[in-house]
Amino acid sequence: MSLLHSRTFWLSASLLSASAWAADRPNIILFMVDDMGWQDTSVPFWTQPTRLNARYRTPNMERLARRGMKFTQAYASAISSPSRCSLLTGSNAARHRVTNWTLRPGQMTDDRDSLITLPAWNVNGISPVADIPQTYYAKSYVQLLREAGYHTIHVGKAHWAALGTPGENPENWGFDVNIGGHAGGGPATYLSERNYGHDDSGKPTSLFAVPHLLQYWGSGKFLTEALTEAALSELDQYCSLLPMRGQGRAPFFLHMAHYAIHVPIERDMRYYPDYIARGLSPKEAAYASLIEGMDKSLGDILDWLDRTGEASNTIIIFMSDNGGYATGSYWRDPPLYTQNAPLRCGKGSLYEGGIREPMIVAWPGVTREGSTCNDYLLIEDFFPSILEMAGIRRYTVPQQVDGQSFVPLLRGRKGKGNRPLVWNFPNIWDNCGPGISLNCAIRSGRWKLIYNYKTCQHELYDLSTDISESYDLSATHPTIVRRLSRTLGRQLRRMGAQRPSRTLDGTPCHWPDEY
Repeated sequence: MSLLHSRTFWLSASLLSASAWAADRPNIILFMVDDMGWQDTSVPFWTQPTRLNARYRTPNMERLARRGMKFTQAYASAISSPSRCSLLTGSNAARHRVTNWTLRPGQMTDDRDSLITLPAWNVNGISPVADIPQTYYAKSYVQLLREAGYHTIHVGKAHWAALGTPGENPENWGFDVNIGGHAGGGPATYLSERNYGHDDSGKPTSLFAVPHLLQYWGSGKFLTEALTEAALSELDQYCSLLPMRGQGRAPFFLHMAHYAIHVPIERDMRYYPDYIARGLSPKEAAYASLIEGMDKSLGDILDWLDRTGEASNTIIIFMSDNGGYATGSYWRDPPLYTQNAPLRCGKGSLYEGGIREPMIVAWPGVTREGSTCNDYLLIEDFFPSILEMAGIRRYTVPQQVDGQSFVPLLRGRKGKGNRPLVWNFPNIWDNCGPGISLNCAIRSGRWKLIYNYKTCQHELYDLSTDISESYDLSATHPTIVRRLSRTLGRQLRRMGAQRPSRTLDGTPCHWPDEY
């Protein structure tokens, strides 16, 4: 395994045949950002621009939005691992039971509550190998892409499984190339001067040390820039082997999964001084520099596609894995350097600030340029959608795929307006305030219901008139509360979801339709 990256070489008669079949299929780039809030961009994902949209510079997100379709109601889970596991498997987090972030094998990452005992969730993540303890066995859409002839590349954050388990390694999920992906959910540091978390002998100084980037140690290149250069170098190398599609070169799938804008909030000095000059505090300026550095990466990839002639046959999907890092009981009480207003709260919460994400899709010849889609979707929908984009409609996997393809939305068709979306978070993330952890939720049409396992409290919001979730309507709309509670309870039980229990007597907490 190279210190630059790891690579699996494979050639067989069947795969060569698949490559020939796939030669006329589109390239696909999934550009995933970590912890990016709905407002951490100059692109407005609401009905009007906000103060935060004016703060940030993301010209390449604007450029991508002009080329494709902007989604105003794209959802993920509230925490990284649940989202990424749903993305890879197509299963809802209630089903795969990776409901909090993963790291050490066999160990929970939750905070504790003296009155509540947490369920034994799948702390080891997801696995392509069966019978691994505390994991969810599945086959990824990447494996299916590879079997169909795609050349598959992973760059950046993985965070699908615990250290030392099969699911930790992107190569086990069907990636031919892995650059920088492992069990760590964030970078030890973005700084090459610190070798991205290694000492001078090459030994990791943290479980979050980013692997495979020895070439960039001490180079002065911020991690975001180093990962982008590594990705483009890999694409150059691959495309140089068989430069013409007519010669049988298969399309590629690039999972460009940045660690940015996850903590630590370090300064990307390409952009930091300008934000200081604009009057932002040092922490605000550092955060803004992380955002603009991520956007520069997107621009570099767009430039590469234009320069090489691949742009006309490449689908680009932009998405974040959870809401911005703005914790506290309300969005009015965020950290000093970021917030998600007008959305309430942030990462780790089932309020809108924790789960609503910036999403853009540009598919040449399919998506209408500069268009907007107001239908909602959930991150598990990416699994069948990406496969449909690649022309793969029939497949066999061991897991239940809960996601539904959003390709019809890309073609301008209307979605199912009342389709229920379900979240289960029977956990305690370490930065959440009272009432934010130990929740489950459902979105159906304009209505959203949140239920707290500990307090048995139901909250009901009309998102069509109250995007900030400021007015709990549960007392005035009891019929809607009962209806949504029944649907949510049935869905959770059908998926085999877990719930916490009362520490005092060991009895399970009530389901939302039991109280």
